[in-house]
Amino acid sequence: LLVKGSKAEIEKALMEYFGILGWARSAPSFMEESGGKVILAVNRGEIVHVRAALALAHENLDLLRVSGTLKGLKKHKP
Repeated sequence: LLVKGSKAEIEKALMEYFGILGWARSAPSFMEESGGKVILAVNRGEIVHVRAALALAHENLDLLRVSGTLKGLKKHKP
């Protein structure tokens, strides 16, 4: 996932929505952060829940792109 926001904001949004069990199920891994954008890897089966958590976040988080590969996400990244 390519998300516009900070790592701390994303962590907070996921924990508020999921709790610790959902965090473990989605297995988020922060791959790269630069220019106010974060590349986040998550368990494919939980992608719908991660999208919902980002949409319901009080912070201004925008999901810019979803891709199955890092190469696909980096194409979109300026």
